[in-house]
Amino acid sequence: MDNKTQSYFENLEATDKNLQLEAYTNILAVTNEEVDWAYEVWDELKEWLTDPNNHRRSRAAQFLSNLAISDPEKRILKDFPALWKVIKDQKFVTARHSLQAIWKVGLAGPEQKKMVITHLVDRFNTCHNEKNYTLIRFDIIQDLKNLYGEVKDEEIKQKAMNLIETEKDSKYQKKYMSVWK
Repeated sequence: MDNKTQSYFENLEATDKNLQLEAYTNILAVTNEEVDWAYEVWDELKEWLTDPNNHRRSRAAQFLSNLAISDPEKRILKDFPALWKVIKDQKFVTARHSLQAIWKVGLAGPEQKKMVITHLVDRFNTCHNEKNYTLIRFDIIQDLKNLYGEVKDEEIKQKAMNLIETEKDSKYQKKYMSVWK
């Protein structure tokens, strides 16, 4: 890892919130592309998934989701359950940020894509009794749209359409469908 990227990770712990935000934003930008240093931070990020600090949990989930494309050993397949737990975090904002990023794991390969889609579909189907379930469902539909936009797999679109059709409230059905317009 180069010094600049290393400083981003160090600045995540800075007392200056602006410096933290800049570091966070830069790490997300850098990890949108494949990097050769993923395993230098992988284990620490995995530990952060259960950190008492919700910011660390959220960042770890987002960074690991992005780093899945830089994971030739396919560690994400084994570590996915820990990552998935964060999308059900007790802090809704943490859960939501994690959910909004998890689709990127599907860019890492066919196994990862299948795993992400299966989990997203299951989450959509089982969250209806939860507080904020319409936001969760919206994010899932957006995740599927984002993944579809990158891999152009018509099965993903069809799964999303099938999920949208299961929504009984026409207001939310229209809202979910708006993602695909």
